[in-house]
Amino acid sequence: MSDWIRPATRTQIIDQLVEGVDRYNPQNVEILEDYLYQQIRQKEYDCLANLAILKLYQFNPDLWNPDVVINILIKALTAIPAPDFNLCLALLGERSTVNQTDEPDPVPEILPQLTLLSSLLLSCRFPSFWEFYYSRELAQLRENYTIECVGFDDSVRDVVIRAVKGAFTRIGRDRLESYLHLTGSDFDSYISSLGWTIDSSSGVVSIPPNPDNQIQATVIREDIQLPQLSKIIVHTYAP
Repeated sequence: MSDWIRPATRTQIIDQLVEGVDRYNPQNVEILEDYLYQQIRQKEYDCLANLAILKLYQFNPDLWNPDVVINILIKALTAIPAPDFNLCLALLGERSTVNQTDEPDPVPEILPQLTLLSSLLLSCRFPSFWEFYYSRELAQLRENYTIECVGFDDSVRDVVIRAVKGAFTRIGRDRLESYLHLTGSDFDSYISSLGWTIDSSSGVVSIPPNPDNQIQATVIREDIQLPQLSKIIVHTYAP
């Protein structure tokens, strides 16, 4: 949670803009936008700084930059299952669905695509995510935006891994390949980097124990004394 509030990569200048009253100063929007592109190039992420940009757009519609908005939403996708994507949507309002200027605005077209991608990730429909992401329909998104986002595919795989290691101790190779959109030696190398093992004969991937994938019985004992129930018993027999 602390990394979400104040990432280690955030500079002091950005921290002052995000945490102080200057976050509402429209003159600082370019600094925050530059910081967003730093996140894109260096595989970093700062949700609160990106939300500050959207808040400035909300208060100052003339600052609206559709490319920045799309890049913010792309970065928020990689934070799932955190609610970052929906937080961003809440700040967009009606502006995201209607082009209110004479300039070309790709947001109304791309936003439904990103929303569907978010829904597929949240519902753990990972094969469907990759199929839709690499479809012809999303060519504009890939060729103009996610191609610039360093490590986007791997960031999505991080989302997959968080879900898988919380639900499985063993999983079939074919199934996990479809989840990660990796095959062959690329899959083997990726699994090895995680410290997971593959049984070559059965094709089963073993996932190390962690607090989420271990079933532990929990015994709850309530110590209630009879005097504590006396008032309830009295009311029960009262006329």
